[in-house]
Amino acid sequence: MADLSHLAQPGTSIAIRVTPNARRAGVELVDGQIRVAVSETPEAGKATEAARAALAKALGVAKTRLTLIRGATSRDKLFRLD
Repeated sequence: MADLSHLAQPGTSIAIRVTPNARRAGVELVDGQIRVAVSETPEAGKATEAARAALAKALGVAKTRLTLIRGATSRDKLFRLD
């Protein structure tokens, strides 16, 4: 899992790309884009919540501090750190 603690500034918007149904869960930084792989299915927001938890862990913050701004049903999501 990538260490993204340098991005943990209040008010920061963080764009990610989520891959649901992945064999291995993890967070990585590829060509400046944050990619989050989760093993959950994209049903009823399960993959989004798993992505929020994984991103929070990589940032070193509580998952309640991340607010979904855009992309509830999309693979491309935008979170704001409060």
